[in-house]
Amino acid sequence: MEQKDLTHKIIGCAMKVHSTLGNGFQEVIYQRALAIELEKQGLGFQREMEMPIFYEGIQIGTRRVDFFVQDVLLVELKAVIKLEDVHLAQAMNYCQAYKLPLGLLINFGAKSLEFKRVYNLNYKSV
Repeated sequence: MEQKDLTHKIIGCAMKVHSTLGNGFQEVIYQRALAIELEKQGLGFQREMEMPIFYEGIQIGTRRVDFFVQDVLLVELKAVIKLEDVHLAQAMNYCQAYKLPLGLLINFGAKSLEFKRVYNLNYKSV
């Protein structure tokens, strides 16, 4: 499945969750509901997958991504009133750290679902 189609499918799942639950819950509630919707769509994913962070070839820590879908796309969830630049920067940094071309940042905390496709500007396809 192409990444554009994959992101479209994930956003559709997030829209279903948001229209059902609305805003106001903690992030973990949306995470659990989104996992159910992703499964219903037949999408393979890992939730809270721990991934290493490297600096100059040396592992300096780990970070858990909310979802790693189809082994190609990270999805970072938020449940805040408004997405801030820091949330976007965090998702972009994860894409760079994991050498992924694209990620999704989804916010369930606003009155309307917010989502942003996040691109790794340093990504070089092999």
